[in-house]
Amino acid sequence: MRCAVSVLVLALAAGAAYAQTAPSDPAPAASGTARAEPANWPRAASPQSLSDPATEALISDLIGRMTVEEKVGQLIQADIASIRPEDLLTWPIGSILAGGNSSPGGDERAPAQAWVELARAFREANAARSGTPIPLIYGIDAVHGHNNVVGATIFPHNIGLGAARDPDLIRRIGEATALEVAATGADWTFGPTLAVPRDDRWGRTYEGFGEDPEIARSYAGPLTLGLQGPIEAGRPLQPGRIAGSAKHFLADGGTRDGRDQGDFVGSERELIDIHLSGYPQAIEAGVLSVMASFSSWNGVKHSGNRSILTDVLRGPLGFEGFVVSDWNAHGQLPGCSNESCPAAINAGIDMLMAPDSWKPLYENTLAQVRAGEIPITRVDEAVRRILRAKVKAGLFENHRPLEGRLEHLGAREHRALAREAVRKSLVLLKNENGVLPIRANARVLVAGAAADDIGQASGGWTLTWQGTGNTNDHFPNADSIWAGIEEAVTEAGGEAVLSPDGAWQERPDVAVVVFGETPYAEFQGDIDTLDFLPEESLTTLRRLQADGIPTVSVFLSGRPMWVNPEINASDAFVAAWLPGTEGAGVADVLIGDAEGRPRHDFSGVLGFSWPRDATGRPLNREEPGYDPQFAYGYGLSYARPAAVGRLSEESGVAASTSSVDMYLVDGRVTPPWSLALEDSGGQTRIGNEKSVASPRGGVRMTVVDDLAQESGRRFVFGEGGGQALIWGGAVDLSRQANGEMALSFRYRVDQPPQGRVALGLGQGAVDLTEVLGTPPIGEWRTIKVRLSCFRDAGADLAAVERPFQLVSERAATVSVSEIRLASNEADTMCPAAAAGP
Repeated sequence: MRCAVSVLVLALAAGAAYAQTAPSDPAPAASGTARAEPANWPRAASPQSLSDPATEALISDLIGRMTVEEKVGQLIQADIASIRPEDLLTWPIGSILAGGNSSPGGDERAPAQAWVELARAFREANAARSGTPIPLIYGIDAVHGHNNVVGATIFPHNIGLGAARDPDLIRRIGEATALEVAATGADWTFGPTLAVPRDDRWGRTYEGFGEDPEIARSYAGPLTLGLQGPIEAGRPLQPGRIAGSAKHFLADGGTRDGRDQGDFVGSERELIDIHLSGYPQAIEAGVLSVMASFSSWNGVKHSGNRSILTDVLRGPLGFEGFVVSDWNAHGQLPGCSNESCPAAINAGIDMLMAPDSWKPLYENTLAQVRAGEIPITRVDEAVRRILRAKVKAGLFENHRPLEGRLEHLGAREHRALAREAVRKSLVLLKNENGVLPIRANARVLVAGAAADDIGQASGGWTLTWQGTGNTNDHFPNADSIWAGIEEAVTEAGGEAVLSPDGAWQERPDVAVVVFGETPYAEFQGDIDTLDFLPEESLTTLRRLQADGIPTVSVFLSGRPMWVNPEINASDAFVAAWLPGTEGAGVADVLIGDAEGRPRHDFSGVLGFSWPRDATGRPLNREEPGYDPQFAYGYGLSYARPAAVGRLSEESGVAASTSSVDMYLVDGRVTPPWSLALEDSGGQTRIGNEKSVASPRGGVRMTVVDDLAQESGRRFVFGEGGGQALIWGGAVDLSRQANGEMALSFRYRVDQPPQGRVALGLGQGAVDLTEVLGTPPIGEWRTIKVRLSCFRDAGADLAAVERPFQLVSERAATVSVSEIRLASNEADTMCPAAAAGP
């Protein structure tokens, strides 16, 4: 856009407190090494029945008949958002997956029958292709139940299950999950997750069972057997069982500063003692696949580390299944791209997860095999491992007796199991003045916006990748925490009142306040401190405390957080983690009988040490200087009470923190970002002003109401000229683009643009003229533009200085609010590129 412009910019403040590193891993410590010595590792082995003679003879016959094209196809996995069933008539792709935001027809809330039909359509197309008949294997992230499908049972996330310390419970959850997945037509889940999170700032902490590998070691075998059942010679898995995948190999929970896809800087001894976790137990239970981690060891990405993937995994660990990479992880290796990476295959990756790059990756890999860059012996080895898993998973069998049996989805017995898991996962941190258990016939006030929000209680990886955008209507037959409390109280003759802000008309006997983190998933959940920032719940607790009302806090979170002020303002405090769809399990423990006797006691204990301050420094038992607020293994109960006393409210961090993904939220610009207006006369930065103009009046700003009072900003663009602003320190959004995140904001057109309008991010811009000129005028709407669109338009996403830039050529009036990054839930767009602002 070469003409005069008016500019609105959300710019990074100089000296910002938060700046992510460039996409390349930091150099390893001078004494570090990324080469594993197999002799140092413990010994394990896949069951001999996994590679029994009859299975191997069948595989040998198939490999002998397969063309090189068919063999290479087995090495490639495509995502259902980027491949259609009819593509399989031409392309011999061996695997598909439904990624976090992929679904039938792009509908994240599609009915279960649509999932069944999708699986059948792909299988039928694959079977119709001429050539050697090799079935497709279809994977999905069923990581806390069959969490992608409406109506499925959503179990607590692993952080809660780790607090339960119950391997048999884990086995039964594996069985229920497998049955629900099989009913909808998928063959394979990307679990169990065996990460050992060592820095709770990591956004995937809740996917780990605990900070100590002992929990994962006790769970890996039972969960694998729950999903797959035992591996038997000459027989496939039983109906209702699915293939598992132990992940993410290796040390994904040990990255420096808790950075997702980051670098584990440490010794081989630490790698073995801590991060080998439950992999030997999963292998010995017969797990059919292992997923390699995005992360690195001393600067070397695991996806290209032959000493880990081949020398160790195929050596002392004795793994006979296949290794699959993570989402386009191969593209992060030196010399590789998403479309070409012989190094990953040669290092030991058997199947490349290439969700949107599968076509060029297939063509390039085929050419590399023909040229000898990838030896055909290595291809045959990978194909043998993949076919072995397909045979054992029963994919060569035509009979699928449980597919389409949707009565298993969210079955009564599965919900009862999930409710049991919720009860066992709760950890009682404080219980003073006998406030718990609550008499069932009491008058109970239930406060907090999270109390009646099943989506928030379920967290990330729930219907959508980030777990956002869900309402209670998306969880049929499920119970929120409020619903569970209301049922328990009213059945006993008591009274329960829901009041999100904690206001009451008739004085309650006790108040239960439910609050916590809102949903997030990988890298979006990475934070720089453990300070729980929202103040609404603390305000409610203190007001109730001042009124002399006994208070019980139910804290929802994917990690321990510094909540000392909230604990001090509570008579009882319960770490409920992310319990899922069966909120009644919380009521089972909190609400006693009419005499106040417990119906169920607390049994959960901490799998993660609870922090004494908010700094987020790694806090793990048996490390030097270990000084937690509540230690690993801590957990009170009705049978084991203890006084807590008043806790320090010195957080150890500055009052404000920074955000890489939220820019304008609830009417406030989120630190370290600042709001600025600019025209040809220069720049005007905006603080707390409610009305301000750029130097020559080319653009004016006033506050407006949107989702809340004064939560939006109205920008009135005039005819004056201006230019794009180049501003301070940069943040790295390359990982977010790889995950197809989008720049999202609400907008309202109050005066249609009289000229061209562009939306910029970094150095890239897209044309919004048509979008903003489309009726209706005066109505709030939301737009999401994929980060990859800005990348394709010229933005360097590894160094974004301007995450939001609205550029108007001539007069226009546009109001905006809620500017942030959001996940692609099949609701994004990619307007045509515009000339850089």
